[in-house]
Amino acid sequence: MSTNPPDLRPDLARARIANQPRKGQPTIGMVSLGCPKALVDSERILTRLRAEGYGISPDYTGADAVIVNTCGFLDSAKAESLDAIGEALTENGRVIVTGCLGAEPDYIREHHPRILAVTGPHQYEQVLDAVHAAVPPSPDPYIDLLPASGVSLTPRHYSYLKISEGCNHKCKFCIIPDMRGRLASRPAHAILREAEKLVENGVRELLVISQDTSAYGVDIKHATDRGHRAHITDLARDLGSLGAWIRLHYVYPYPHVRNLIPLMADGLVLPYLDIPFQHAHPDTLKRMARPAHGAKTLDEIAAWRTICPDLTLRSTFIVGYPGETEAEFQTLLDWLDEAQLDRVGCFKYENVAGARSNALPGHVAEEVKQDRWDRFMEKAQAISEAKLAAKVGQTMDVIVDDIDEDGIATCRTRADAPEIDGNLFIDEGTEGLSVGDIVSVEVDEAGEYDLWASQTRT
Repeated sequence: MSTNPPDLRPDLARARIANQPRKGQPTIGMVSLGCPKALVDSERILTRLRAEGYGISPDYTGADAVIVNTCGFLDSAKAESLDAIGEALTENGRVIVTGCLGAEPDYIREHHPRILAVTGPHQYEQVLDAVHAAVPPSPDPYIDLLPASGVSLTPRHYSYLKISEGCNHKCKFCIIPDMRGRLASRPAHAILREAEKLVENGVRELLVISQDTSAYGVDIKHATDRGHRAHITDLARDLGSLGAWIRLHYVYPYPHVRNLIPLMADGLVLPYLDIPFQHAHPDTLKRMARPAHGAKTLDEIAAWRTICPDLTLRSTFIVGYPGETEAEFQTLLDWLDEAQLDRVGCFKYENVAGARSNALPGHVAEEVKQDRWDRFMEKAQAISEAKLAAKVGQTMDVIVDDIDEDGIATCRTRADAPEIDGNLFIDEGTEGLSVGDIVSVEVDEAGEYDLWASQTRT
């Protein structure tokens, strides 16, 4: 796992998340690791701290203490989290740990006994208590006013919108339910209120996230409250009425997902689905405890594309899962050929402490995992390259994420989520463009994962 995004770590930040602290104001730094869901947790913690009169420091040396929001999903992510904690201790010395790895306090203290406190995932009150103990608040009610939009760790023009916590699945390779608990959905009216405020404050794109987006509302029996029903289809329709780009992440392929596709065809929601298929062979999926079947999924994909031909599908897969045979892996490659997914990520299986998959027989040798990963990514790259080449000559809308000192604009199409998908570059004629603009372009050139275009003139 990597930081999200990397340049928002206090040691790398460009100080856009905070004004200069007033004299005597206690300041806190934040290192946010892992997935966008953790980033939302970091934003919530910082917003609460700002409301209590704390300043947000963009560097280690200017902070009275540093919060490290950790990831603990994979052993490699745990290692990165431990490294980040160690770095914060070296650079600052006063460190509070929270997030997913915080569910294992003894493990953290074994490596870093000097930390001030450890709290688990989404334990906001405990994090605040730890900050209060380490750095007592000293608010000035006439100065420390919190903006209506709260503290954001993303650029002003897009924002993550978390709709639920936890997960009810019991996939054998995953420990998220153990760390974050069972599904707990937010009321639909509260999500809509947050989304409205974000759009009012300039957000042009809302990225809907959770552990299982398509299960939203199951735990509260899809309750209707204040005119809004807690169901992903209703929520997507409501969000689509706000006029921003709405992008859906972590959508499990339940049958009712097909009801979202007409909303995409009608332009209410971006024609983009991020669905973690994980594998295609039924035996592998069974060993993963994933209730899905590759052939049926292909039928669903074909039906979705019939309704919405420009649908973009992104997914992630695991190769080298315990017991995966060469024949099972070949089935995955053949499935990928037929599915023709637009955006694909792949992980080599690794044991995670506490995961049930650790005890499965038939663990795959590391060199075999690497070979399968290489072959998988070669095929996925070829599919991506061909799909992007077919876009040359097309006119499309893009959102501007950055404009560098040379005037080159880094943008994204409707098919690209920030940080994980490709980019579209405009390298001339960008005068008058601003970050957050949505503009029309004509695609001139395509690469393996990125596009180049010229701005259309009207």
